[in-house]
Amino acid sequence: MERREFITLLAGAAAAWPLVARAQQPAMPVIGFLHSTSAGPNAGAVSAFREGLKQAGYVDGQNVAIEFRWADGHYDRLPELARDLVRERVAVIAALGGQASALAAKAATSTIPIVFDTGEDPVKIGLVVSFGKPGGNATGISMLTNEIEAKRLGLLHELIPTAPTIAVLGNPDAPAHDVQLKDVRTAALALGLKLQILEARSALEIDNAFASFNQRRPDALLVMSSASFNSRRNQIVQLAARQAIPAMYEHRLYAMAGGLISYGIDLIEVYRQAGIYTGQILNGTKPADLPVMQPTKLELVVNLKTAKELGITIPPQLLARADEVIE
Repeated sequence: MERREFITLLAGAAAAWPLVARAQQPAMPVIGFLHSTSAGPNAGAVSAFREGLKQAGYVDGQNVAIEFRWADGHYDRLPELARDLVRERVAVIAALGGQASALAAKAATSTIPIVFDTGEDPVKIGLVVSFGKPGGNATGISMLTNEIEAKRLGLLHELIPTAPTIAVLGNPDAPAHDVQLKDVRTAALALGLKLQILEARSALEIDNAFASFNQRRPDALLVMSSASFNSRRNQIVQLAARQAIPAMYEHRLYAMAGGLISYGIDLIEVYRQAGIYTGQILNGTKPADLPVMQPTKLELVVNLKTAKELGITIPPQLLARADEVIE
């Protein structure tokens, strides 16, 4: 072989080598992110999920990719969105935004690992066999938020003991709506309170529910746990301020947005932990070996600025129990 031919052959091989090397690199794992609501209001939650992934050694866009599927509050879309992720052959499905996402993912696959969050007992609704040993292909975080609606009503009554009529805003499409409402009715009966039940599935129906206050004139408002309400928390808080009605909410993000009082889990921490679990599964841990986590603390958050605007004095004993006071 002449020297010129050898140099040409060597140069061609050098140019082709990066292509061969890239072809031999393992494919980047893909996470399917399934959520019952919308992207915009959940930007902070997604950031927390990515933070959890990073703690487990994964950075979106570097060594892992995320395929997002948002149902935008239309729960009936979740089954097809879940099946779409299965067809994409994702490595893990993070089914977040409540039990509707979790159940849709569980129905779509019995082999792809699933990390969920749910306000309902995951054993009761068939997601896992037990908390300590989930079995199957799913694990996650059980927030048990559906079990504390009665406690929220009690705290609202403690805040405003002279309020005899409480409006209750719920989403009838939410899977746990009937259970939540039953608990609230039982608690109201024990406290001697009259309830006005309001239902809202969409932004327009939320507007209409608040507009009805002009005729109903409730003394206070309990906003029940709902992923769809979480995604519309700014709208709900602003309408409550416009109606000058004291309201109890699900978690601190409402109080941070100007809501009067909230009692519940730290939702951002839930998403961070979901990211950690997802990363651990990518690292080889089986969902069956990751126990379902439960919140160790429920936060009571009071917004004193909003209380002042409403002309409400927070009872000292309630203020002393607050985990956070926004001034």
